[in-house]
Amino acid sequence: MGTEKRAKVIGCLVEGMSIRATCRVTGAAKNTVTKLLLDLGAACSEYQDRVMRDLPTKRVECDEMWSFVGAKQKNVPEDKQDEWGDAWTFVAIDADSKLVPCWLIGERNIPDAHAFLSDLASRLAHRVQITTDGHRMYAVAVPGVFGLDVDYAMLVKIYGKDRSDERRYSPPICLRAEAHEIIGDPDPAKVSTSYVERQNLTMRMGMRRFTRLTNAFSKKVENLAAAVSLHFFHYNFARPHKSLANPYPRTPAMAAGVADHIWTLDEIAGLLD
Repeated sequence: MGTEKRAKVIGCLVEGMSIRATCRVTGAAKNTVTKLLLDLGAACSEYQDRVMRDLPTKRVECDEMWSFVGAKQKNVPEDKQDEWGDAWTFVAIDADSKLVPCWLIGERNIPDAHAFLSDLASRLAHRVQITTDGHRMYAVAVPGVFGLDVDYAMLVKIYGKDRSDERRYSPPICLRAEAHEIIGDPDPAKVSTSYVERQNLTMRMGMRRFTRLTNAFSKKVENLAAAVSLHFFHYNFARPHKSLANPYPRTPAMAAGVADHIWTLDEIAGLLD
């Protein structure tokens, strides 16, 4: 497959189209698209791992988003227990540049939260302010990774009871959010998870396998990892962010100083060469 055809396939995938829809639009075979996704996902991951170093980040927001591989955890058959089930994607975002410096697909537990935050810490140039939600794994993992060399706060949301049977697929009403200072001296005015929660929506809109209430899901965790890697490469390097004005257009990677131009789809496809 030539670079131009690869670029067309990549364009479909990063705009939220499924593998089969991409095949229909581009005329490429399903196995060809899947192999391209896996190979390019690995190349995108390697490139970002290499350049996302010594970042001048000041504020980081962290969160995790649910998806599943093969089947939801309660429906996984005995012979697939080690391959299928719930998958949580941990994401960190720079609140100023909107760069996503790292992510991790794993379980929603302390060991994976620790691994995710250790990766984040290795990419930062200096002390930062971190905000997470109130999940207790962060209360253990953040001090375990950063010690006292961080300004860390939790934003704990208090929810009311849902009295409506018609809100089956909607979250309960959030009554208020409480900021809790955990380590250091975090700026109360900047304790927020709004940007990373908006990034969760970007992921669900930009990757078909994260769409809720559909039959779009990953059958292998390797495919999920490749899709996430490609998504964040396109988001970081090729997609101008509307909030990054003066000057506009700029991508998060440009705002963070790890890129000097907006990448094209042809350039992303060229990573395989």
